[in-house]
Amino acid sequence: MRSEAAPQPGDLERFVSAGKGRGLRVRRRFAVGELLFSCPAYTAVLTVSERGGHCDGCFARKEGLSKCGRCKQAFYCNVECQKEDWPMHKLECSAMCAFGQNWNPSETVRLTARILAKQKIHPERTQSEKLLAVKEFESHLDKLDNEKRELIENDIAALHHFYSKHLEYPDNAALLVVFAQVNCNGFTIEDEELSHLGSAIFPDVALMNHSCCPNVIVTYKGTLAEVRAVKEIEPGEEVFTSYIDLLYPTEDRNDRLRDSYFFNCDCRECITKEKDKEKLEICKLNDPPSAETVQDMIRYARNVIEEFRRAKHYKSPSELLEICELSLDKMGAVFADSNVYMLHMMYQAMGVCLYMQDWEGALRYGQKIIRPYRQLLSWK
Repeated sequence: MRSEAAPQPGDLERFVSAGKGRGLRVRRRFAVGELLFSCPAYTAVLTVSERGGHCDGCFARKEGLSKCGRCKQAFYCNVECQKEDWPMHKLECSAMCAFGQNWNPSETVRLTARILAKQKIHPERTQSEKLLAVKEFESHLDKLDNEKRELIENDIAALHHFYSKHLEYPDNAALLVVFAQVNCNGFTIEDEELSHLGSAIFPDVALMNHSCCPNVIVTYKGTLAEVRAVKEIEPGEEVFTSYIDLLYPTEDRNDRLRDSYFFNCDCRECITKEKDKEKLEICKLNDPPSAETVQDMIRYARNVIEEFRRAKHYKSPSELLEICELSLDKMGAVFADSNVYMLHMMYQAMGVCLYMQDWEGALRYGQKIIRPYRQLLSWK
C-alpha cells in the first residue's frame, strides 16, 4: 500500500476571516479524505473510568499495562510513556494517595492544572502551536453570565484544593481567563467506537472556525489529532470544522453554539434550514397533529434529553432504559422514527442495552437508527 504524502508547512495559512476573526485556509487543493494536518496534544488527561485499559500517557488501549508504583492508579505502556508523562502525572500522584477515594477533580480542572504546569516548564512555543499559541486562545470572558462565572469559581476552588502542593498559581483573575479559555477551546477525545477517552488541548485545531457544513473532520489516534477533508477544498478556501453534533435542527444547534461558544452560525445550512423538516419528521396520520402539539412535543423532547443527561450520573441502567422507553412511547405518538429526538433516545437506549449486555435490545435499536443517521449526517 502506498504511504500517504505528508502535508507541507506551506499548505495552510492563518488569516483574518471576515466576521469570524482568526481562521485557517488552504494554499493548495485538498481531495476528499486527504490529511490537511495533524496536531499532537499540547496536554491531555485520560478520563478516570478508562484507567487500567488505556495508557495514561499516549491513550493506547492494550492489555498488561504497568501501573505507577506510587499511586497505583495511573497505567502506562512502558517506561518511556511513564517518563514522558511524569511532569504532568506528578501533579496528581501524591494527591491521589493523600485524598484516596475523595480525589475527584473534574477533567476541566485536571486539564487546566496541566496547562499551568506546561506553561511553567515549557514556556517556548510547542509543536502543537505552529499556527496558534495557547496564550492566544479566546476566553469570551466579557460574555460569561453569572452562572458560568460561578461554575468557573468552583473549578478554581477545586484546583486549589487538589493541586496546592505541586502547582504555582497566578491570581484568580488570570485563572478565570485560563478556565474560560479551556471551556471554549478544549476537545474531547473519543476512540473508534466514539466512547469518551479524555480531554485535550490542540491549539492548531482550535484555529479552525465552525460551520454546520464543514469541509473537514477531526479524528484521533491516541493523543494525536488528525484533520482530513470531507469535501474537495480549493486553494484560498477557509477550513471549517463543526464544533457541535450536526444531527439536530437549526434552532437547537444555534442554542448550543450560543451557550458554549457565544455566536450564531451563518452557514448555508443555518440560513436555508433545508434539513429541518426532515429532521423533525412527523408521523403520517389521517389526522395530523396541530402545530401547537408538535411544538409541545419538541419542548418535551428537549427536556427529556436534558433529564437523561443528568440521570446518567445517579440512576441505574434499568432506570435509564425506562426513561428511554417511556419517552420514545410518548414522542412516537407525534414523531416519526426518523425524527432526530426519537433517534437521540434510541441511540441512548442502544448504549444502555450494550452496557447491560442486552445484545438483542442493542441490535433492535441499532437497526432502527442506522439508515436515518446515515441520511441526516451526509454532507452535501
